[in-house]
Amino acid sequence: MVALEFRFLARRYHATPWDRHVNEGAIAWPPDPWRILRGFIAAWHHKVKWTGKHHKSTMQGLIDSLAQELPEYLLPSASHSHARHYMPLSSPDQKALVLDAFAAVDCHEPLVVVWPTVELPPQQRELLGELLHVMGYLGRAESWIEARLVNDAPRTNCHPMGSKGETESPALCGEPVTLFAALPPDEYARRRAQFLQDKASTKKIAKTLPEDFLDALSLDTGELRQYGWSQPPAARKVNYLRPADALKPRRRVSKYPVPRNTTALFVLIGKPLPRVEETLRIGELLRIAVLSQAKHRYGEDDIPPIFSGHGLVQNRPHRHAFYLPWDSNDDGYIDRLVVHVPDGMDADQQGVLEALTRLWSRDGYEWRVVLEGIGGWELVPGLTGPSSVWVSSTPYLHPWHVKKRLTVQDQIRRECRARGLPEPVGLEPLPEVNVGKGRVRRPIHFRRFRTRPGLEQPDRLGSFWRLRFAEPIPGPLALGFSCHFGLGLFKPE
Repeated sequence: MVALEFRFLARRYHATPWDRHVNEGAIAWPPDPWRILRGFIAAWHHKVKWTGKHHKSTMQGLIDSLAQELPEYLLPSASHSHARHYMPLSSPDQKALVLDAFAAVDCHEPLVVVWPTVELPPQQRELLGELLHVMGYLGRAESWIEARLVNDAPRTNCHPMGSKGETESPALCGEPVTLFAALPPDEYARRRAQFLQDKASTKKIAKTLPEDFLDALSLDTGELRQYGWSQPPAARKVNYLRPADALKPRRRVSKYPVPRNTTALFVLIGKPLPRVEETLRIGELLRIAVLSQAKHRYGEDDIPPIFSGHGLVQNRPHRHAFYLPWDSNDDGYIDRLVVHVPDGMDADQQGVLEALTRLWSRDGYEWRVVLEGIGGWELVPGLTGPSSVWVSSTPYLHPWHVKKRLTVQDQIRRECRARGLPEPVGLEPLPEVNVGKGRVRRPIHFRRFRTRPGLEQPDRLGSFWRLRFAEPIPGPLALGFSCHFGLGLFKPE
């Protein structure tokens, strides 16, 4: 018995069947026995024979042994997928659509190939192990693999039709699929002799019918097509039965619980990027986009309160999502978006953010959004510190009306206490801040009014502050009116 295990490291297997066009989107799944043997031969020629450790006769014996029997497969979970590319033609203005089909395979589930009755001599088995060790791909070069010999063969689920006692009815056993397999060496020799009997075609095709079986399997596909072969002369078509859902997508259940992450970081892509002065506007658009995705997933009446902010416990304020636009490279333009939920998100709620792909506005602006990562607050160190000094990056708008015993400084201290933070030991007002590339801005330069009508807004002007704490505190730190949309955002100094 010979059993091999292949793991697809890039989670993809690319292979177009011999008699199909690439734009048909077909996939040769499982890998043809013919393709596997040719992979061994390629590894032999490019990486093994030059070492001088193994003689060519050992390689010939290995291929002869494996070609005598049709293998069986244990297929991992996979789904039929593809990518689309517009390839340039002779003219720069002309492009052709090309489909790149592949099987999306879980890299943790191996493909196992088993020859049940084949027994290899020690030298051939040693050579096979070395070939598997140096094989970089199977199928097309994008199908990166890690391969090895295994001692115990698992129960297989894809067999040649008529084996294992199956009936010929595909309805009972799965779905039929046609694969290419190498002819047994003796049968190839008989077929070769039949072709060469025709003297008229001998000179034309003799080059594609080498006497050596190893050379016959090594022939280039383009050369075979050039001489008119509709299939390789050393190959045969074989019908296999594979599971009916072998390439159908299925929902995967993770073996491990998804942690309750608190922070998602996105890249904002588009021209022009919004200026930091538009932080409030972009924060509102980000919330609208997230609620739109949540509506698709949960329904309009069941949007989680952590995203909408509605229906939360009153004695736990500011535990719902903060939608924070961020200028990560200090050039004055918003290039990142942060969604921060202090109490964390479960797997389904994180799925809402994973589905986010764009922001749009009613005045025709649109930006692409690409998820960069979901994790803890340390995902965005430029906003989260920890630090003992925090400086305004957007205007702070005090949330209550200023009174004799409730100054702006008092309101900042009250908000820190409500968030479970220590009170700052120093509060220094700043007349202006540098938003990048030498641009200095006062609060009046920033958008400070929500688009939602009817909101009571005690502060219409805003102010900048430098807060000093007795010890470093973690962020992100956003205080005041509309702090959930990016106003009142402080950065560690």
